[in-house]
Amino acid sequence: MSLDRAASIDDLRARAKRRIPRFAFDLVDGGAEGERNMRRNTEAFEEVELVPRYMVDVSMIDTKAELFGQTFDLPFGQAPIGMLNAFWPEADLTLARLCKSENVPYVASSAASTTLEELAEAADGNGWFQLYVSGDHTVTEGLISRAEAAGYDVMMVTVDVPAAGKRDRDIRNQLSVPFKFTPEVMLQLAANPVWSLASLRHGKPNIANYADLLQSATSYADVQKTLITPGLTWHQLQQLRDRWKGIFLVKGILHPQDAIKCAELGADGIVISNHGGRQVAFGPPTIEALPAIAEAIDGKLKILLDSGVRRGADILRAKALGADFVLTGRALAYGVGAGGAKGAARAMEILKLELVRALGQLGATSFSSVAASEHSKIHQTH
Repeated sequence: MSLDRAASIDDLRARAKRRIPRFAFDLVDGGAEGERNMRRNTEAFEEVELVPRYMVDVSMIDTKAELFGQTFDLPFGQAPIGMLNAFWPEADLTLARLCKSENVPYVASSAASTTLEELAEAADGNGWFQLYVSGDHTVTEGLISRAEAAGYDVMMVTVDVPAAGKRDRDIRNQLSVPFKFTPEVMLQLAANPVWSLASLRHGKPNIANYADLLQSATSYADVQKTLITPGLTWHQLQQLRDRWKGIFLVKGILHPQDAIKCAELGADGIVISNHGGRQVAFGPPTIEALPAIAEAIDGKLKILLDSGVRRGADILRAKALGADFVLTGRALAYGVGAGGAKGAARAMEILKLELVRALGQLGATSFSSVAASEHSKIHQTH
């Protein structure tokens, strides 16, 4: 299927799966254990119904959204994804540049395959910095200092990795960092020549911002240990809030009381997230966690949501249930895998067109007008 015939993000995923070796595809596509939580993320979105209101002039639709003093052309941005260059060469830079061109946020993962400095330059004012808190304070401080020097104004601290998620696909694929060329891997590379040649040109991907620390790593599990802090507490989070002078977000919130604590320690916003179903196998879908959190927060801070967004209408569903903004993770990544920069642009186009269409069908002339009100009553069938 050509890119222009791809009608949905699922179509781009299918195309990417045909072009990428299994071990690399599964690294991004896979979830925790039996992947129930990952599946439920997308299923739960489909269970949220919005009731349209008609006889509204929707010939002009405004998709802009204001967040932290900046106006974005669309109400969604790119969530952080680690090691994405293993999925497709230069995927990090491709998405950072796309987000800049579309005027949406790009969140640079501290576990990216590209340095924070390069991603800040590519995103050019639209870049946010995501931090995994290391057990080694000097590592954490080093990353924060680099992010400040690179010009990031927003820091997003991920808190949902007190223990590594068990990703069965990675275990079956014997995923290692750096990649080992086993006979099985060699067969997969031979079956996917476009990916293999592109990867050969750009070199084996690694976690660029931890390069020195990971020289002794022999498995992806070793890499995860560097990114995990079992002892992360509210006290440490408060210290990070006090340390960072810019916008401070907490990513991985699923409980209303945790959201309230984030507001109390001075966070500017939270990201309701279950890591795309990659960490906890038994947690709730994010869209189901959203209403109780929005009620508890009651406007005290901004609410962002990720995990499971595959359709433009999903963005409206999140807004109607209380989110201010949405982040997509795999959706744009599938576009890169399906066709590099052109595929990423096609993924963005699909989401944008679906969003505009859904707003018109709902009877809403702007994204900002969508709310759990008379014109968009909510029915959650699950």
